[in-house]
Amino acid sequence: MRWNWEHPDWPRFSYHADALRSSEERFLRGSGVIIGALLHVADDEKQALTIDLIAQETIDSSAIEDEALDRASVQSSLAKHLGFKADHRRANAAEAGAAELMADVWRTYGDQLTDALLFRWHAMLMGGQRDLNTIGAWRIDPQPMQIVSGALYAPKVHFEAPPSERVAAEMTAFIEWFNATAPAGRSPLPAITRAGIAHLWFESIHPFEDGNGRIGRAVAEKALAQAIEGPSLTALAETINRHRKDYYAELAAASQTMGIDAWLSWFARIALEAQERTQARVHYLIAQTRLLDRLRGKLNDRQERALLRMFAEGPDGFKGGLSAGNYRTITGALSATATRDLAELVQLGALRREGELKGTRYHLAIDTGPDGHFPNGIGPV
Repeated sequence: MRWNWEHPDWPRFSYHADALRSSEERFLRGSGVIIGALLHVADDEKQALTIDLIAQETIDSSAIEDEALDRASVQSSLAKHLGFKADHRRANAAEAGAAELMADVWRTYGDQLTDALLFRWHAMLMGGQRDLNTIGAWRIDPQPMQIVSGALYAPKVHFEAPPSERVAAEMTAFIEWFNATAPAGRSPLPAITRAGIAHLWFESIHPFEDGNGRIGRAVAEKALAQAIEGPSLTALAETINRHRKDYYAELAAASQTMGIDAWLSWFARIALEAQERTQARVHYLIAQTRLLDRLRGKLNDRQERALLRMFAEGPDGFKGGLSAGNYRTITGALSATATRDLAELVQLGALRREGELKGTRYHLAIDTGPDGHFPNGIGPV
């Protein structure tokens, strides 16, 4: 028996629940921090933050599968689907479909999981495909569903999913378990435990001809959102993409055993890191608003344009900091004007200066968390 679904105990995964207790408690506390912080954010800013976070998830979930999406097109599509103000930018089928899927995940987080819902998500995601036999339905190809790498003449099989004739029954069992383990279900499970098992189980079945990774991560997002009783803004796909190599290695190892303590431990670390990134973004937005309020009426147009451009980089900031050359490019200012503008921004407390001469760099001088720091050091450096 090479694969987990071939084991006689399938799909009864084994794990030690106590090992995740502290992680589960941290996740619920962190969710409360984010919800509380968002109470201090204006509605229009909250909408912008929502679009930014969901767009990042959409882009990163596709990037994990080596598909690059245009951020502006994804953001525009998301705004339309969520009923927010949007431009008239046209998106290609891949961007529009991925955005529609993530908007639906966000809107319907509380709904029960059904095969119809999963079929709808698959149809959204695969709407522009021309090379699939089945869209919006379980796979039916009699050939083995394998994840492989390497040359065609010597492929390396990382995983083989159950044969197509088993998929419908496998998914019936999975969907029944998912709904039963929801917070209001008959056998509720903690947030991270449920999301981690759901993602592994879904990926082990691999029910669709394509798009299983993206839909499987959407299922995990749904599980986390149901646990906190609100649309999930957890940067799960973004964080997984930052640890993409480990992600595939952990999934591959977990797909060959029914004992999943190692997988759940890894998934818990990712979920908590993802939540911390969301906390950083929320606190960053609050700090940005406070800084701009304090500087209102004190900036010239160039300085305001540069600050807004820096804010657009998010908590990670400009790699290496803002240089005088960056400032001239952003504002069109001459060298002497740029030097004077930057000095004024430092004097106003908007920027902090580091280095000397050509090595001089500028960073936003803002408090970014409840204690004045980014969680776990996340943020501009």
